[in-house]
Amino acid sequence: MATIGQPEPTWRALAFVKGEQKTIGSEDFRGKWHVLYWYPLDFTFVCPTEIKGFQSLGEAFRDEDVDVIGVSTDSFFSHKAWFADRQTFPNEITHPVMGDTNHSISRAFGVLKEDAGIAYRASVIVDDKGVIRAYHVNDTAVGRRPPSSPMEVHRYEEPHMRATPASNMIEAGASTLDGETMPAIGTNIAPPMLAMMAATTKATSLMLAGS
Repeated sequence: MATIGQPEPTWRALAFVKGEQKTIGSEDFRGKWHVLYWYPLDFTFVCPTEIKGFQSLGEAFRDEDVDVIGVSTDSFFSHKAWFADRQTFPNEITHPVMGDTNHSISRAFGVLKEDAGIAYRASVIVDDKGVIRAYHVNDTAVGRRPPSSPMEVHRYEEPHMRATPASNMIEAGASTLDGETMPAIGTNIAPPMLAMMAATTKATSLMLAGS
């Protein structure tokens, strides 16, 4: 099972891409930060809230060159029928959503609920070097929010990390431990500012080593 600090597994699958069937793979996102998120099933009640949450952040993520890819074990045809329901999805789903029908992708990332053949609610952040930088998994019944802005992805960027209290992930105007001001969540944040945000495992280990 792939986990934090390890290379992203190679994956490839048919996906719903703006209403069309298209094969996409990890090689298509090489050299780019990307977020993979899993949900258990199409035609359920909690999953649309998460999918629409990721969709609503699409423009902000594109502005920061971060791709978002959805995954479930349903087929492309199931995705297409469900996403066409304008009562459930008033706006078009424009980010790719893969159909992991053979469960290989979910299993490779360790997010497959084997006894049910569905995925847990999971989110994985992969950096531009193809390394997994964050990994979050909920049980199938527990919804999770998407990253609230690109800053929650780019805070894992290594060169300029700053140690930041956990509450700063959600509080606009708070400060990092070395005095930098956090911008408001949801704003379009330039890469230099992104580089100054939030603690990471590397930053924390450096602090502990010096204490």
